[in-house]
Amino acid sequence: MKDTPLSVCERNFIIKALGDKKRLDGRQPYDYRKIRIQFGADRGCCKVSLGQTLVLAQVSCEIISPRAVRPSDGILFINVELSPMASPAFEVGRMSDLGVEINRLLERCLRESRCLDTESLCIISGEKVWQIRVDVNVMNHDGNIIDCCSVAAIAALAHFRRPDVTVDGSEVIVHPSDEKDPIPLSVHHMPICVTFSFYEQGKYLLVDPTDKEEKVMDGKMIIGMNKHREICTLQVSGEMLLMKDQVLRCSNIAVVKVTEVTELIQRALENDRQARLSGQKFGFAESEFTESILTNQLEPEEIQITESRMDEESEEEEDMNGDLNMEKKSKVKILDHGVGMIGEGGTSTWGLEDNEMTEELQKEAKVTQPDQKDTAHATDGNLGDDSEEEGTVMLNLDSVADEKPVRGEKMGLPNSNSNRKKRKGKS
Repeated sequence: MKDTPLSVCERNFIIKALGDKKRLDGRQPYDYRKIRIQFGADRGCCKVSLGQTLVLAQVSCEIISPRAVRPSDGILFINVELSPMASPAFEVGRMSDLGVEINRLLERCLRESRCLDTESLCIISGEKVWQIRVDVNVMNHDGNIIDCCSVAAIAALAHFRRPDVTVDGSEVIVHPSDEKDPIPLSVHHMPICVTFSFYEQGKYLLVDPTDKEEKVMDGKMIIGMNKHREICTLQVSGEMLLMKDQVLRCSNIAVVKVTEVTELIQRALENDRQARLSGQKFGFAESEFTESILTNQLEPEEIQITESRMDEESEEEEDMNGDLNMEKKSKVKILDHGVGMIGEGGTSTWGLEDNEMTEELQKEAKVTQPDQKDTAHATDGNLGDDSEEEGTVMLNLDSVADEKPVRGEKMGLPNSNSNRKKRKGKS
């Protein structure tokens, strides 16, 4: 069964995120996922989880005849199995290209680097030696299987104990663990593989790629190294070209990562040893919590927001606050008597009483008097409370002095009776 391919949108999204120095799981470009190392109840059983990638390694031993070219050396055999339980792309009983690559890398990293003292595995030179077998089973595939397999294999070898033997002439006696304490293997150093993935022809570099990131990468480089800065193996694959500076930079990053992983393995071995000596519970069953329904819950990841994004959001908030303040300060401006602009903001003035409007108009009105003594101008005269019309009337000073005010006169307008008397007097 073929694996599910990535869509074009997913590929473009991953590449664009790498340009912004971001990854799908929130890590930095050179960060490893969380590594968890667990040991089983039996010696040599180790389970390593690298994020969602899960690998189980089991070490066993048996007595066999040595090779003719090396009669006094034991044998280290490594077997890697990729089951369909890890990914639908893996088939049962058929070694894929990825399986062959992982198996060959582990052999070069562990056996050819001589991290294990094979001469100490000799029982009778040329006749009987110990064969150490490491079976690596990939239980879940979420990217970077090689690094997880290398950690599980070397941790299982360091945790394993072989039975003690006694040679009596040509007879070999194997003592069980209750008679004699098992003997640990002689591990000189711990080589760890570190995988680097390259994108856009080496423009972007990532450490510990996930499954989706591996589908997008142009190529990868695997460096096997120990904490003593000794390179045990190096492999470059893919359609890309690397410069000398890129290889040196990757080797410097690998030194830091290998040192951290080696310290983690040694700390896990020490914790297991203390638990066995003190009589505490140990093994896979004791390390898993099955009493809660939230045992396999996904741990929340922190979302990192860049400072530039936070600055943009703060500027947007300031602009919004400034707009609100401007709306509060804006007021209605009267351009002319009885004229106003709609939509200028501010409080509504449509509910004012007629008397208040009249007082405002009277304050703004100006009264002018001509130079002639016999005439006077009266401006801004309202005909009534219900009318907003204005009028101007010419009055003689003599008639104004002789006449008496009559009820009903408003805003300086003469009464109709006084006009009639004035016409009779003139006639």
